[in-house]
Amino acid sequence: MEQPIKPQETVSNSIEITSKTSLWKEIYKNRALYLFISPFYILFIIFGLFPIIFSLYLSFQKWDGIGQMEFVGLRQFKYLLSDSMFWQAVGNTFIIWFISTIPMLCGALVIAFLLNAPFVKAKGFYRSAYFITNVTSIVAVTIIFKSIFGNQYGLLNYILTVIGLEPVKWLDSTFLVKVVIASMVVWRWTGYNAIIYLAGLQAIPTDLYEAAKIDGANTRQQFFHITIPLLRPVILFTILMTTIGSMQLFTEPQVLLGNSGGVGGAGMTITLYMYKQGFVDNQFGYAAVVSWALFVIIALFSLVNWKIFDKAGAR
Repeated sequence: MEQPIKPQETVSNSIEITSKTSLWKEIYKNRALYLFISPFYILFIIFGLFPIIFSLYLSFQKWDGIGQMEFVGLRQFKYLLSDSMFWQAVGNTFIIWFISTIPMLCGALVIAFLLNAPFVKAKGFYRSAYFITNVTSIVAVTIIFKSIFGNQYGLLNYILTVIGLEPVKWLDSTFLVKVVIASMVVWRWTGYNAIIYLAGLQAIPTDLYEAAKIDGANTRQQFFHITIPLLRPVILFTILMTTIGSMQLFTEPQVLLGNSGGVGGAGMTITLYMYKQGFVDNQFGYAAVVSWALFVIIALFSLVNWKIFDKAGAR
């Protein structure tokens, strides 16, 4: 025996149908507006969403880029867990991140604090000068740094020999090559973060500093008890963005050291390793696996950074 349709169900179905109909009427009515914004979504689907979905599909395939794909399931993911070169790239990336992040963010904060000081003149000039490092070609910067830290004819080694010291093989040392890469990151991104910190500083009410001066607080006390606490959300943002950027470091080690990552793979980063697997060794399926591993590492590492910094600020 069929159950009778309840009046509430009939009303809810009618409302749902009416809402859908009105929605499509509104879309059709404003079709010109949707047409104007459609290029962004079309380009995002083609160059953003589709590559993400395809890379996930590709991670379960063995493919050289030309022939037929071979479904291998989770075999490549299992191999990744025992791939010593991948874990070396992960270690290199984290070391470079640690070496570059601390001096870069601390230096950016000091620069922003000085630029925000009332005694500094021509602030617009300094802002442009510090930010111009971020828009400079990475390849050009890497070539310049390579000429500075060159083993035989580098500018830095020339200075060392002039003052009577032994030249240093910067690019042949497993640790110093990371310092060279980190120095390029610091040079490029310190000014960018300084501008962000400066914007955060200008949002802090000046009444707080004036009240602190009346109470006898010096510049150092104002910096640590007013500036740092109120800049905590901005600092967290720069830490997260620096983490994401450092985990994707590619151009600097690739131009400086080549696809091999230098002596013993000391400069091999995760992104460079992914590029090597895909476009040098033609292992596109395994390169897709590395890319998804990189996504997981960035997500987890960013979450850890956020939790640690959030707890430190709550104390």
